Amino acid sequence: MGIYEEWGVEPVINASGAVTRLGGAPMPPAVLKAFVAAAGESVCLDRLQGAASRYIRQVTGAEAGLVTCGCAAALTLGTAAILAGQNLRRIESLPNTAGFPDEFVMAREQRNGYDHAVRAAGARLVEVGFHELVAGAGVRRAESWEYAAAFGPATAGVLYVYDAKASPPLQEVVDCAHARGIPVLVDAAAELPTPTNLQALLGSGADLVAISGGKGLRGPQSTGILCGRRDLVGSAAMQMLDLDDHFELWDPPPELIDKADWPGLPRHGIGRALKVSKEEIVALLTALRLFVSGEHAGEPARAERQLEQIAGMLSDIGCEHRFLAPQNEQSLPLLEIEVAENAVGRTAFEVCQRLRRGRPAVQVNHSRLREGRLLINPLHLTDERTAILCQRLREELAPSAEQQSHSL
Repeated sequence: MGIYEEWGVEPVINASGAVTRLGGAPMPPAVLKAFVAAAGESVCLDRLQGAASRYIRQVTGAEAGLVTCGCAAALTLGTAAILAGQNLRRIESLPNTAGFPDEFVMAREQRNGYDHAVRAAGARLVEVGFHELVAGAGVRRAESWEYAAAFGPATAGVLYVYDAKASPPLQEVVDCAHARGIPVLVDAAAELPTPTNLQALLGSGADLVAISGGKGLRGPQSTGILCGRRDLVGSAAMQMLDLDDHFELWDPPPELIDKADWPGLPRHGIGRALKVSKEEIVALLTALRLFVSGEHAGEPARAERQLEQIAGMLSDIGCEHRFLAPQNEQSLPLLEIEVAENAVGRTAFEVCQRLRRGRPAVQVNHSRLREGRLLINPLHLTDERTAILCQRLREELAPSAEQQSHSL
């Protein structure tokens, strides 16, 4: 009996990828070992975060870095840092922002459910631009001048959701904001956090960048990284760390927090709910070290072999499918399956539902169900899981006897 069965829960075959609802990415053995080893000793968390800052700086080129309890937490803390800085009264008042600037300007087309993490800190979002391409009403998207036109006395910062195809480009938005002395917070949760990617984001001049630790990095699911300007990262840390100490005794790590910037210690505030354990910090740093060392370089070949096995089974039952190439050298190929309702006797939604409710349960990527397609992400697959997945897909996708007779 496995650990989940012991608690009355059955594990699933994850063919969806590093999604939060299924627990994120698989952690390498070295990461799990580091997590367990870290649990055996006590350590000053501010010092440990200082060590994390040094390593994140080494990898990314940022002035400082902080391990957070997920990318959403990084966004909340980054917003809080921009809103409050080193102002103790503002720190204690968040998310109440009465009396000081609290507006974050962002493109309307970049609005999404995750920006709740920014609003949770007390920020008010001001939308600019339109996505007329999606609306079918024109050819234009958000433009830099619209950001500039929205800036005013209540503007605290800019929120930018990064994508290689985002418009306007990040560099344009940073230049526009910095011309008015306004900091830019970048949500890069969806980006593969390669050193090159992060260096490019920070090279744009973005003041803070938030990334996930439990997806491409393969650290604990509830981890993330906030990196960028040292003063802002330090403010974020101050709003998260346990500060129940005497100011006279407090000796923060200088690579993360400059004590001279602080007239005193703030009370526990909005970041207290976002604390990170010593085990998570060490595990995330270990995952980051493995990632930048090329530890996962062989993963695409492994994934391709397993997807070929699934594709072979699909060909046997006459199910249309195609491979989707990796987006870059460190991402994985995907397999797209066409659900022919006439042949299978059920829709893609019904197939997906039956896969989830079957034994063992299988969860595929559901992002293209409305197009009648299933996506297989091989991140979590092993040879054993691939064999089980093939069997379950065959059960749900093979044409029924009735459908076969109708086709004759």
